[in-house]
Order: sequence, then structure tokens, then C-alpha cells
Amino acid sequence: MASAAADASLHPHLRWWGAVWPVPWWSTCLAALAWTVLRAREKAHRTPPQDGTRSDWEQAA
Repeated sequence: MASAAADASLHPHLRWWGAVWPVPWWSTCLAALAWTVLRAREKAHRTPPQDGTRSDWEQAA
């Protein structure tokens, strides 16, 4: 919303604004993608506990 407000108020006088205003949108998408990949890697490297009791790990599955 901040970039849209800045676009509405600054656009008529700044030529470079057309290339800069999508940066927050792209960075949000890239951050979400990076989080998804890193979270998947974290879950893939986690091993279940080896004790004999029923754990949260088994209940979640």
C-alpha cells in the first residue's frame, strides 16, 4: 500500500519510479519463496525420535 501511495503522489515527476515501485512486491514474493524452500529443507533433515513412546512426531503424522 505504501508503494501505491507513493506511486500516486510521486509518479508524474519521476521517470525512474516505474522501475522501482514493484520492488516491494517482488521482494515479498522472493521472501515467501525462500521461506518455503528453507522450511521444506528443515523438515526434510529432521529425524523422528528413536524412543519407544508415542510422541508428538507420530501423532502429527
